[in-house]
Amino acid sequence: MILKTAPVAALAVASALALLTALPARAQETQRTPASSDAARDALARKEGEGDQTALLKETLTAVDKQYSLIRKGRSQFTYDLTYTYIGQERIVTDYTADGLTLFDIENTNSHTITNTLSADYGVLNNLTANVTFPVISKYTDSTKHSGLSNSLGDINVGARWQPLEARRDRPNFTVTGNVRLPSGRSPFKVIAGSGEATGSGVTAVTAGLNVNRIVDPVALFGSLNMTVSAAANGLHQLNGTRVLTRVKPGTSVGFGIGFAYALSYGISTTLSFQEAISAGSKLRFEDGLEVKTSTQTSAIVNLGLGYRVSPKTTVNLSVGIGLTNDSPNLSVGLNLPLAF
Repeated sequence: MILKTAPVAALAVASALALLTALPARAQETQRTPASSDAARDALARKEGEGDQTALLKETLTAVDKQYSLIRKGRSQFTYDLTYTYIGQERIVTDYTADGLTLFDIENTNSHTITNTLSADYGVLNNLTANVTFPVISKYTDSTKHSGLSNSLGDINVGARWQPLEARRDRPNFTVTGNVRLPSGRSPFKVIAGSGEATGSGVTAVTAGLNVNRIVDPVALFGSLNMTVSAAANGLHQLNGTRVLTRVKPGTSVGFGIGFAYALSYGISTTLSFQEAISAGSKLRFEDGLEVKTSTQTSAIVNLGLGYRVSPKTTVNLSVGIGLTNDSPNLSVGLNLPLAF
């Protein structure tokens, strides 16, 4: 039996959104004698109510990806994310018995997923931030055999970000991340055909990563590298063709991302980022003793973002993601909104 797992988005992720609230293009002349470039830069970077570049960089990288910046000790930060994802695929379903091939079918499937995510961050220390995310998922799938709609809680994530070195503008800044994904969503290994759609991964997973960012006026550069290890799903009893699936062990996944944010003006910015994840094949075991392994999957996405600064402390971000491989979502659209105005 050859199974192809459903495409999975690389790095939740939501979406890579950003605001680099950079310096205005040029200063107004206030005296006849021209100021030096350094003095003009400093004056523009510290206009009243706008903060210095370090604060602006932190805000930018937080908007792009919450993994890139920290918050001060004792402070809390809440964010709402709305994401729409479309996946269209053509899947070949086969089944083998002792007599050979007994089932061969081409199944066309379209999946529309809307995810509402509430994120909470808390500053444990000035260089250590804890975070938790609660996604609520609405998923509709239409295939040649059946259609289904599910509305439920997705997989809850609990994690932390630690900055080992003090952040400085004149050098790259590093952040170490850790995250645990809990299988609180509806497991794809326990869904019965025609009874609804999966809204979770079905297994516990641990992710460790390293992020780096640096400001090069008026651009903020950022990148990341991470690895995810998943636990096995045991005690299953899911019918697949003529066999019953009893155990699934997802393969290890390695991902990376790079990108930049660029300010068009003090209130408008754009971002461009690329993310890729390579997942080793999953091992499947069936009730009759058969064991198979799926092929390696590669998910790659290009994200385009636009940030609009509605106030000195509030930025609304919109992003569009385009899948580059067969294992990626065809299209994703995201909205990032801070809840504290």
